[in-house]
Amino acid sequence: MPDSPTITEFAPAKVNLALHITGLRDDGYHMLDSLVVFADIGDRLTFAEADSLSLSVEGPRAAGVPTDQSNLILRAARFFHPQDRGAAIRLTKNLPSAAGIGGGSADAAAAIRGLVRFWGDVSAQALLPKGLELDLLNDAERSTLADKLKSLGADLPVCLFSQTARMRGIGDRLTFINSLPPLHAVLVNPGVAVSTPQVFKAISTKDNPGLPEERTGFSDVAAYVDWLRAQRNDMEEAACDIAPEIRTCLATISATPDCQLARMSGSGATCFGLYLSAAQAQAAADQIAAQYPGWWTVPTLLGAKPNGG
Repeated sequence: MPDSPTITEFAPAKVNLALHITGLRDDGYHMLDSLVVFADIGDRLTFAEADSLSLSVEGPRAAGVPTDQSNLILRAARFFHPQDRGAAIRLTKNLPSAAGIGGGSADAAAAIRGLVRFWGDVSAQALLPKGLELDLLNDAERSTLADKLKSLGADLPVCLFSQTARMRGIGDRLTFINSLPPLHAVLVNPGVAVSTPQVFKAISTKDNPGLPEERTGFSDVAAYVDWLRAQRNDMEEAACDIAPEIRTCLATISATPDCQLARMSGSGATCFGLYLSAAQAQAAADQIAAQYPGWWTVPTLLGAKPNGG
């Protein structure tokens, strides 16, 4: 008997090139203004026929990843289609957890995308009446979708579409940007997990200026990076105080030849370095890996429509 058909879905790493904290709501949610891009590296989900819903985890970063209802993948599946519907989901975990690159949210978003395909569009009508075609959704519909997914995490809406975006509000106001060039980068995690609520709590000033008015294009990558240098990650200093390894990580990236910018992503501890060529990024990754072999260090391309994996 032939094996049951399976499908796969890529869950790309999310990188906050800039992250400005612009306020704190009465309900405790922080207001953000962030430029988000996606990498060409990430986790991968495979879906196979089964009588019930289950999750298994494999891969180099599988250790410690839960397979019960505390995992966002299963929570997203139940939220998306709460009736008893079967699927055996296998997660190949390549990204570090609690790392500021949206690993859990990216996996949950990939679960939704994958189950739309696996179970068929009829299963998605309550949550996604127009499916996942970004161009078919207006701003109000995107906001409604973000509100439905809010309980699963503020990064879910942007990870669902995995396209370069300016993310405002609590993650529910998305403006997608198609004209920014891809960036050669190195992602580095020094092996420490950082609690996002702890970092938010430690931030002293929570009413900072947002990003400048949107830029839809730059003359070249160097001009784009120059603009990014003038932006910030308002969580970086607090995260470095909580986990000094992040400060060491940033200094190590900055010291590599040809590094244009080093910054932390999200709430950390993953940091990134930007370079003008793939060869420069690879050389930097090799240098950092040799210097700190216990760190997670990978060269990547950011903002290059990575949905296909």
